[in-house]
Amino acid sequence: MRRHANEEHKSRRGLRLLLKLTLGSFLLGILIIGIGLLYLARTPLPTADSDRNSKLLDAHGDVLATFSSNAKNRTGVKLEQISPYLIQATLAVEDRNFYHHIGFDLRGMARAALVNVERLDKAQGASTLTQQLARNLYLNHERTWTRKLKEAMYSAQLEMKYSKNEILQMYLNEIYYGHGAYGIEAAAQMYFGKSAKSLTLGESALLAGVPKGPTYYSPYNSMKNAKDRQKTVLGTMVDTQNITRQEANAAYAQLLDIKPLSQRTAVDEAPYFRDYIRTVVVNQLGIDENLLDHGGLTIYSTLDRQAQQAAENAVTANAASSPDLEAALISIDPRTGYVKAYVGGTSYTNNQYNHVMARTRQPGSSFKPIMYLSALSSLKMTEASVFKSEPTMFHYDNNRKTYSPRNYGEKYLGEIDMRHAIAASDNIYAVNTLMTVGAENIIQMARNMGIDSPMEPVPSLALGTSPVSPFEMASAFAVISNQGKSVKPVSILKITDASGDTLYQNPPLPSTPQQIVSPAAAYVMTHLMESVFETGGTGNRVSSVMKRPVAGKTGTTNTDAWLVGFTPELSTAVWIGYDKGKALATAESRKAAPIFAAFTEKALEQVPPKIFPIPDGVVSVYVDPDSGKLATADCPIKQLEVFIKGTEPKELCTLHTHGKPEPIPGEPPVNPNHGWWSDLKRWWMNKQ
Repeated sequence: MRRHANEEHKSRRGLRLLLKLTLGSFLLGILIIGIGLLYLARTPLPTADSDRNSKLLDAHGDVLATFSSNAKNRTGVKLEQISPYLIQATLAVEDRNFYHHIGFDLRGMARAALVNVERLDKAQGASTLTQQLARNLYLNHERTWTRKLKEAMYSAQLEMKYSKNEILQMYLNEIYYGHGAYGIEAAAQMYFGKSAKSLTLGESALLAGVPKGPTYYSPYNSMKNAKDRQKTVLGTMVDTQNITRQEANAAYAQLLDIKPLSQRTAVDEAPYFRDYIRTVVVNQLGIDENLLDHGGLTIYSTLDRQAQQAAENAVTANAASSPDLEAALISIDPRTGYVKAYVGGTSYTNNQYNHVMARTRQPGSSFKPIMYLSALSSLKMTEASVFKSEPTMFHYDNNRKTYSPRNYGEKYLGEIDMRHAIAASDNIYAVNTLMTVGAENIIQMARNMGIDSPMEPVPSLALGTSPVSPFEMASAFAVISNQGKSVKPVSILKITDASGDTLYQNPPLPSTPQQIVSPAAAYVMTHLMESVFETGGTGNRVSSVMKRPVAGKTGTTNTDAWLVGFTPELSTAVWIGYDKGKALATAESRKAAPIFAAFTEKALEQVPPKIFPIPDGVVSVYVDPDSGKLATADCPIKQLEVFIKGTEPKELCTLHTHGKPEPIPGEPPVNPNHGWWSDLKRWWMNKQ
């Protein structure tokens, strides 16, 4: 009996101990959970992957683009800016209990765990929207227990720190909808060309089904798969009583106006410039590409948004309508070297090749000003130098080789000076100039002006047969605009890391920029190049568009068309051509000038017109264009020309008088081909 009592006592004591241990374990578990929850509540979430993407800012500090290894197309919107149909469809098909769980679907997780134990793998999941958001924001998609644990932790933190509506809004702005579109606004614009707020029931059901398999359910890849998935989503919405069966049937029958993928526009502005900046950051500044993609860098650029929009509009209006025709435009402020506009092609969606940096295009006659500047600055020629424009055979390489250039359309002008040669783009005059100055000297001048591409010291160099890039041409012409001073092109002003610390600072402009040629030589060259836009000049067709003094030069080959020119504020190169070397039709070869004119006027519409500043060391005299000598009262045309002081003609013209030539008694008539700014300059120079 006593033995039985002892056993009963021991049993009760063991039961009490078990109850104490159970209660203690429970309380300890509650304590651990409490501490864990407190830790999670007080611990900040990691930086989201999308927030770690580096940003590219324009000259005014506004975001132009983001850098990501995935080239993410993303536009964030608020929940109220999203169609209720899309919200209902997403919740119905992805997470019906979203507003009733704590971030985890415990029943679904238990079911998935049983399946995983049976299969001895991690194939099954039961992710809520919160878990999907945590995975997309902070984790990769590998199937490991470590990733699952982190996902659970981050999901709990999201539920603690944000409301359900905030989590849903973040999810809809983050989820991937295929073809580079992240977030519902980017997807709505890409697929339907409309905002997320305007999506119909049928459109919403189709888009809500895409994230399950962005490639498989994309209507671009398989309309059947997309429609089957849409039907499933609509059926789920009926089950959740969001819509009626009749509404589902009507939505399924709706004819969807899905936009061609080729019409998709890049969300990032200036995509070619963004790619160029990537190259500069990684290859020139030595910053790791992974840091650029995920380091949260801020890159302060020189690009001007107004000028960039003007450039893109000009290219689109004049070149984008011709299939496969490509274009490039680069514009630099010659005073600072700052890149202000950058268009590398007609459509980034269709062709990401950056034509601004392509060193594969012959500049044609647009190269001639570099050669003429070499002639002027070396004092071997002046703008009054005369050559005869006629078919000519040139001998070179110690007379072992010959070269016989021709003028376009076999048009020859007889005795002409440099101004007329530039305006008419005369090839005979150009080769005569090269033979006078020397090809090696011209190449050295081009090098000093910023052209690094290989150049052959042969007579055809005068006609621009050595390929260069538009970037190089804009840089070279900037020297002429900047009174002969060279300023290195700049696209990045500063780079800061995620903490705001400076990683790179562009050096300040030198107090004494490198003087490539004298200001007087640069001004004389500018004065000559203005004639390109006057009557008889190759750029005259756009003279009515240009409302300000401008200088430039056209260039045309069988496969390339150029206009490179400048104002005091911008040096701009425009190129037109085909990637595969297809010959340009006549109409296509004339598109560069309208692009240049439209861009320049729009980019500078808020800037008053300015004449090019006239430096010391420049003199003006009236010359007879036929003889290149000082005009007399008997000369029928008296052309005002500018010269580097000391190189102006001293002899009076004798072509139009039979007696002793007499100097001009008063102010003579000027060449009627000159524009209004030429008259203004003539008045100004006579005041000096």
